[in-house]
Amino acid sequence: MKKLEGRAFLCLTLAMMLVIGLGVFIYKLATDGGDWASFYANQHIYENGKLTVGAIYDRTGLRLMNNDEDGSHYVDDTELRKANFHVLGDKGNNVPTAANNAFRKDMIGYNIVSGTNDTLWKRNRRVTLTIDAELNRTAYKALSGQDGFISVYNWKTGDIVCMVSAPTADPAADLDGSKLKTGTFMNKVISATYAPGSTFKLVTTAAAIEEMEGMDQWSFRCTGEHEIDGEKIICPYVHGELDFYDALAKSCNCAYASLTVELGSDVMKEYVKKLGLTSQYNVDGITTAAGKFNFDTYDINLGWAGIGQFEDQVNPLAMMVYMGAIAGDGSAAQPRLIYDEKISESSAEKVDLLSGGTARQIKDMMRNNVIETYGEENYKGLELHAKSGTAETALGRKPNSWFCGFSGDYAFVVCIEEGGYGSQAAGPAAGKVLEKINETIEQIQ
Repeated sequence: MKKLEGRAFLCLTLAMMLVIGLGVFIYKLATDGGDWASFYANQHIYENGKLTVGAIYDRTGLRLMNNDEDGSHYVDDTELRKANFHVLGDKGNNVPTAANNAFRKDMIGYNIVSGTNDTLWKRNRRVTLTIDAELNRTAYKALSGQDGFISVYNWKTGDIVCMVSAPTADPAADLDGSKLKTGTFMNKVISATYAPGSTFKLVTTAAAIEEMEGMDQWSFRCTGEHEIDGEKIICPYVHGELDFYDALAKSCNCAYASLTVELGSDVMKEYVKKLGLTSQYNVDGITTAAGKFNFDTYDINLGWAGIGQFEDQVNPLAMMVYMGAIAGDGSAAQPRLIYDEKISESSAEKVDLLSGGTARQIKDMMRNNVIETYGEENYKGLELHAKSGTAETALGRKPNSWFCGFSGDYAFVVCIEEGGYGSQAAGPAAGKVLEKINETIEQIQ
C-alpha cells in the first residue's frame, strides 16, 4: 500500500512539474517567440545571416529598401540613401540600431499562431517608419558635409520625423569599416552622448524656477568673469546688469555658474534625473544611451557643470524629449520610430517631466532668446523657441555648435561638431529643416 501511495505521489509530482513547465513554455513563447523566430539560424528567412524578407517604407509611403534572397535593395537616389543610412542600416548590418536590425520581428511578420509560416507566401512584410525620408535629405544637406546630428519629433504624437547622423555612408555599397570615418556606424541621436554646452542652462533654469524664491526680482552683474574657489568662470563678453530673462538670452556663464553653486549639487542631481537626462528611452525596442553628470565636486567644477561643461554628457534624444516637454506644458509623447496611424495626440504615451507653470516660464524665456538674441527675422514664420549652445571639446579643436528647442508641434535638437558658436552654425541648419516641415504641412493642407 505504501508503495502505491509513493508511486501515486511521484506521478502527481511529475504531472505538476509538466503543467508548470508547459505554463513556463507558453509564457516564454508569448514573450520571446518573436526573438526565437528572428534568430539568425532560421534559414527560411535568412541567407548567410541576412534577412531575405521584409521592406521598409517612410511615413509618406516611399519604399526605402526591401530584402530578398539576393540581399538588401535600396531606393535608387544615392543622396536619399546616405541621408537615411542610420535609420535603414546597410548590407553588412553594421548599424545595430537601424530598422533592418532592430525591427527584425516586424520585418519577418511573426505572430504566435502562425509563427513565420506565412513568410513562405507573403515575403514582403512592410514596416512603415515615422521618418520622412525627404526631410532627412533636407537635414543631411543642412549639415553641409560636417559631422553631427539633426533630429526632430512631434512632441504630441511621438513620431520621430527626422533623424540624421554624420558621418554617413551609402548603405547600398559594400562598406569597409577600416576605410570609413570613426562614428560612421553610430546613430548619434540614439547611441551617443555629448557635452551640451549652454543648452544645459535650460536644466539649471528649471531648477532655479522651482527651488529658488524671488527669481522675478533676481539680478546679476556680469563683469566678464566670476570667481569661485579662487578660480574664474569666463564669459566671452561683459554682459553688465542682468535679470533672469537676460541671463538666459545672453547665455551668461557667470550668472548661471553662480546660480548652480547656490542651488547645490543635490538639487542639480535631482533635476537631471527628473528631466529624463539620466534615463534610457525605449524607442520601439531600441534603447538610447543614458546621460552622465558629475555634481559631487568642487564648487568651481559645479559652476562649469551648471553651464553644460565639466563632465556633462547628454544624450540627444533625451534632450529632444525635454524640449518637447517644455512645449507641452510639462509633458511630451514617448518617441517612436514605427508608424501607427491609430496613435494620435490623445492616445500617445506621455512622459511627464515638468510642472505646467515651470514649462510655461521656460517657454516664454526661450521665445525671448529668439527675439532678443538669435533674430526673429532669421526664422520667419516658425514662432521659434530655442536655446543655443557652444560646447568646448578637446584642445586645438573648435567647439561643437548646438541648437535645440521647438516650433509648433515639433521639438528638435541639432549639433554640428566643431561648428563654433551654436546660433551661427546649428541655428541655420535647424531653420532649414523646420522650414521644410512647414512647407510639407502647407502642401498637405
